[in-house]
Amino acid sequence: MTQRDPSDVDSAIGAAPVEDDAQRPSDDTEASTTRPAGPAGDLATTSEVPLEVPQEADDEPLADVHDRTSERSQRENLTQSRSLEDAWNPEQEESSAVRSPAGPRVALGFNLAKIPDQGEDSDPIVRHGRHLGLVAVFDGMGGAGGTVYETPEGPRTGAYLASRVARDVVEPRMLRLLDPEWNLDGPAAARDLHSAVKQALVETLEGLNAPASGLRSRLIRALPTTMAMLALQRRDSFGDRWTGHLLWSGDSRVYVLDPATGAHQLTTDDIRDAGDAMVNLRQDSVVSNVMSADTDFAVQHREVELGAPFVAIAVTDGCFGYLPSPMHFEHLILAALRDSLDVDSWSAAMQSAVAAVTGDDAAMGLLAVGADHAELQELFAERTTELERRWIRPLDELGAQVRRAEEALGEARGRQLTGQAQLWGAYKTEYERYLRAPDEREA
Repeated sequence: MTQRDPSDVDSAIGAAPVEDDAQRPSDDTEASTTRPAGPAGDLATTSEVPLEVPQEADDEPLADVHDRTSERSQRENLTQSRSLEDAWNPEQEESSAVRSPAGPRVALGFNLAKIPDQGEDSDPIVRHGRHLGLVAVFDGMGGAGGTVYETPEGPRTGAYLASRVARDVVEPRMLRLLDPEWNLDGPAAARDLHSAVKQALVETLEGLNAPASGLRSRLIRALPTTMAMLALQRRDSFGDRWTGHLLWSGDSRVYVLDPATGAHQLTTDDIRDAGDAMVNLRQDSVVSNVMSADTDFAVQHREVELGAPFVAIAVTDGCFGYLPSPMHFEHLILAALRDSLDVDSWSAAMQSAVAAVTGDDAAMGLLAVGADHAELQELFAERTTELERRWIRPLDELGAQVRRAEEALGEARGRQLTGQAQLWGAYKTEYERYLRAPDEREA
């Protein structure tokens, strides 16, 4: 494949417009549309966004050579746009004689809002074709972006608006940048996304006509949001090797799960006090790099090579930040997979498990490559057993010991307070003899 520069994209595909539509999974692609029960929030079903193909004009006499040139250019753009649409159509199959199982086979996404209609995570992006894949999440930062703006839909926080603005910019640009015939130029894509998102956030802020805040703090930002994204390109038409481009800002994460080696974190948390994933669960560090309208930020990039089958997951910190360990996050996913009947029940089980522990909004986009639901259960069965034996049960037992010790400590403190009161009562009379009035001393 040849490398394409992002600046060439709009002209290369004729700037084909993008519209939201419902996902249309093929027979080989299982997609979740389950809605969760309970107050944690609704599943924002991930939409497949087909590219709208420009229609050919009615046949008319051409006035001159310029008209013929224009028509030829339009036809070229039409062909390129149709090619792009086909690239993101999961129904496009290889020849049955050479069919490979390496294409994406399971896609799901959810968005759990702690307060209905007020969640500051946007809906995830989950898109795929036979040779392409895209998962991404955006977490509006409620602390830094807690300013409330009046909008036609009612009052919205800057965090709520930012995550959705960034998503609406990133998805169509990435659909145009990712092409099975071109190697994505990751650093150039990062620069392109930085410029496009920054401009959109600035224009959104200007359109809100918000008065200037009198508060001055490095922690307060205008329209702040994280982004974590994995863009996948198949290395060759019928192979199992994939190139993954990680693009992120902030502390949302992308993981890949391998049947043999388990979960691997692919993005680095952009936080002030750098530590590993276990340390970051215990220390609530300040995010040091985040998309926003009024401060500079970077879109980080990293490239990895992956071999199918694997599961790619993009998540906001509400999915992993309230669990006891990184191992428990992997177990949450794999235990839900093991116990599920289909993709919908897998998604519902993960939502229930996240909602039971999280103190934040939580969004996930998941794309499994190289296996369907039943095959994933078989592939990850041994890993799930090993995970529970080597890490989850020992960690849970240590946690249980701590809880028992804390309960015993609480009971001991209660006995201590009772004993102190009794002993002090017996000692207090003589201790305070000279503090009482003379006529009370003999009492």
